[in-house]
Amino acid sequence: MKKIASLIVFIASAISYAQGPSLENDYNAIESKVIEWRHDIHQHPELSNREFKTAEKIAAHLKSLGIEVQTGVAKTGVVGLLKGNSPGKVVALRADIDALPVTERNDLPYKSTVTSEFLGEKVGVMHACGHDTHTAILMGVAEILSKNKDKIKGTVKFIFQPAEEGAPPGEEGGALLMVKEGVLQSPKVDAIFGLHINSATPVGTIRYKSGGSMAAAQRFVIQVKGKQTHGSQPWAGVDPILISAKIIDGLQTIISRESELTNEAAVITVGKITSGVRFNIIPESAEMIGTIRTLDYDMQALISKRMKEMVPALAKAYGGEATIDIQNTTEITYNDPALTAQMVPSLERVAGEGKVEVHKAITGAEDFSYFQKEVPGFYFFLGGMTPGNTQAYPHHTPDFKIDDSGLLLGVKALTEISLDYLNQ
Repeated sequence: MKKIASLIVFIASAISYAQGPSLENDYNAIESKVIEWRHDIHQHPELSNREFKTAEKIAAHLKSLGIEVQTGVAKTGVVGLLKGNSPGKVVALRADIDALPVTERNDLPYKSTVTSEFLGEKVGVMHACGHDTHTAILMGVAEILSKNKDKIKGTVKFIFQPAEEGAPPGEEGGALLMVKEGVLQSPKVDAIFGLHINSATPVGTIRYKSGGSMAAAQRFVIQVKGKQTHGSQPWAGVDPILISAKIIDGLQTIISRESELTNEAAVITVGKITSGVRFNIIPESAEMIGTIRTLDYDMQALISKRMKEMVPALAKAYGGEATIDIQNTTEITYNDPALTAQMVPSLERVAGEGKVEVHKAITGAEDFSYFQKEVPGFYFFLGGMTPGNTQAYPHHTPDFKIDDSGLLLGVKALTEISLDYLNQ
């Protein structure tokens, strides 16, 4: 048995070695293309469910490679299907393609100057979360694999997903709509992989966590009703802005005093408040919009319950009324433990010794989780911070920046784990 086991290891090593040199030339040739695609996409960002030009660019590229292409998936999504020379399993690779309503402050030659409308307001549009890099990386992976169909035992499905940041109010979109429309079927996907660039992780480093990796996200809307009056006579009305302040303060006690944070992290954030039209008028109403992040479903249930109890009670205590609506936007991003253990050696081989690290769960959220609810999935983080840099601007900010030198590792990682999964 020992001889047989040794022989299997030797053959596997020989296959890996044979693949390595033959793909290195492809990797070296693709890097400049990936960077060029990324710059173009960054300079021409599009908001969720409005990624029309981005989708056209992706579809044209996939068609030029001879890949079977489907467009208009979940409104603006693109799906490519590449069959290898031998039959086998089906692996899906996903990249998100939408940008954010953020005005870029970076001084880059490919800086975004695009503006659009979001929630009735004119806004700047920026790839402030790195989705431009994800798209360019997966376009590169598609080109390399299309040239190496002889190495593919099975099928690769490329999923370019719109609206990861959330569809506009009143619209469906994102991974959930893709799943509803059958993106994981015809042919049925056996496993799915994805990555996310990270501005605070050094270039050349990959980070992952088995099991629960990213938080579930919920979106809430609070409507506060008061009584309008002159700003000089607050006693003649009911101030919805004051009530909103008390509600915001109260919500934080749910986290700090009622949530067992030694179990898992949790967050309640109010990200938008709208009220009033003039400095000397106490308005009649206010609206607050925010997010809840949880890594444990029991904690999620408790927090939602307490918010629904607290919001109307606080408003009533100050003479007003308030309602709250809570909607799920993503599930917990859960890396299948068996699949994760199977693929980590591939990442270690690609990134090099000491370059693949385990990270703690984070309160960021990803609708990649909807794919993982249907099939085993593995989602990891790719370094995008310039080595030696001491300051990394957070995602979703005007100064967010990614070092292009980190993209090639993303191409290699997705390519190699796909081939290894299909050929194991």
